[in-house]
Amino acid sequence: MSETQPLLSVHDLSVAFTQGARTTLAVDHVSFDLRRGETVALVGESGSGKSVTALSILKLLQYPAASHPSGRILFKGADLLAMPEQDIRQVRGNDITMVFQEPMTSLNPLHTVEQQIAEILFLHRGMRGTAARTRVIELLTEVGIPEPETRLGSYPHQLSGGQRQRVMIAMALANEPQLLIADEPTTALDVTVQAQILKLLKDLQRRLGMAMLFITHDLGIVRKIADHVCVMNHGRIVEAGPVADIFANPTHPYTRALIAAQPRGNPAPPHPEAPVVLEAKNLKVWFPIKAGVMRKTVGHIKAVDGISVEIRRGETLGVVGESGSGKTTLGLALLRLISSDGPIVFMGKPIDTLGFKQMRSHRREMQVVFQDPFGSLSPRMSIADIVGEGLRVHQPRLSAEERDARVIAALQDVGLEPESRHRYPHEFSGGQRQRVAIARAIVLEPSFVVLDEPTSALDMIVQAQIVDLLRDLQNKRSLTYLFISHDLRVVAALASRVMVMKGGVVVEEGPAAELFAAPQTDYTRALFAAAFNMETAAVAGNGA
Repeated sequence: MSETQPLLSVHDLSVAFTQGARTTLAVDHVSFDLRRGETVALVGESGSGKSVTALSILKLLQYPAASHPSGRILFKGADLLAMPEQDIRQVRGNDITMVFQEPMTSLNPLHTVEQQIAEILFLHRGMRGTAARTRVIELLTEVGIPEPETRLGSYPHQLSGGQRQRVMIAMALANEPQLLIADEPTTALDVTVQAQILKLLKDLQRRLGMAMLFITHDLGIVRKIADHVCVMNHGRIVEAGPVADIFANPTHPYTRALIAAQPRGNPAPPHPEAPVVLEAKNLKVWFPIKAGVMRKTVGHIKAVDGISVEIRRGETLGVVGESGSGKTTLGLALLRLISSDGPIVFMGKPIDTLGFKQMRSHRREMQVVFQDPFGSLSPRMSIADIVGEGLRVHQPRLSAEERDARVIAALQDVGLEPESRHRYPHEFSGGQRQRVAIARAIVLEPSFVVLDEPTSALDMIVQAQIVDLLRDLQNKRSLTYLFISHDLRVVAALASRVMVMKGGVVVEEGPAAELFAAPQTDYTRALFAAAFNMETAAVAGNGA
């Protein structure tokens, strides 16, 4: 292969999906080149064809439902689309690796962290035993997992969303690939770790001469990491070129709209006389650490350690902090989805002592949108069944026609077509699945909603739309939100009050405008630096 030739060349690629008599063109005559040491970013709205293009490179689409009406994908001169399966297996995980958007569905729930990374090392390098364990610890250290030796025996469900994503990155980098395909690799990461991971990827790229195909909806990341950018819309590349040129002088209307899109608005504080919807005092969630043959408790992981919360009707409390700081655990405890210690009062009634059956009557009023939309949506249920399931449980007297009308209205509220209710989760992009999850939560018209990273999988345009939607729903229905996020731009647009968590405790809390204007702690300042200045963040994050 000549040094002047691209490492990867995608020529006139089209991808079609066939279901019954219906054929949909997801990628429409896409072409781009990628050279050694170069980073090309694919950006665009959810469903624009970014991930489908990336999956085609490694032939990871479901065949025969997926087909390629046209195109070639040349890697070091060899056509990957024409390559036999036994040959493409040698390429996967060795020459080309991929970090997927949703780590919980990519990691094996029955294998430990060490087993999953060591398997890659054994299959491609024959490494095992002490050498493999040493390399696994090195990789976990490189991707920013603290005390990696203690995480070797952990299972995916025992890790936070950000930690799971870092394990995926460690697996992808294990064999020092020539090409890394990164499909939203920092989606689940908090802003400080995001900056560290991006810096890590750039450092590894320089050391290995590795090329990167970077798929993201965050244009701030594109500015920092990519050399060239391809803007995709409805399966086509509508504009492509050097990053500096595209951002300085976008020519296509869609590119201009994408660059201009960001969550906006200043949330109004709740009325001081508004009733308290939910209150908790000195809330604790401690997970026991067991060791020895008898599995005795030798300590505790203090995921939530003495936090007090008060949220009024119509208010949005933003909860921010690094991955593993206890944000999601706090939300689940307030919903009584996990055990906790400390009084919890909802709508004036104590609920911390209620059992499963006693809590059922409160579930309609307390809803949640989870961080991982694919993991929380049943793959065997249609979208109509998923969104309408709560209606069948809590409002059984609705007729089938009435229930269907409510489902359609909820889908339209989150920007999905009514016809989409007959499809299944695997037929949607990550962002579209997140909108389904939001529709499922709002269809019951609850009073209190925990939003756990509800915009993490969404592109900038849809992020702004979802923030506007959540604000409109809140105003119309006097909804109360607990908004968990690592995206401080979204928090600033939606939350009237912000709570900053670290290590299971609150390090700072107050009105959002005051907190953003003058953070009082070093930790909060580091978070804000990471959100609004990625280069500063890399320094602040590494020093934390």
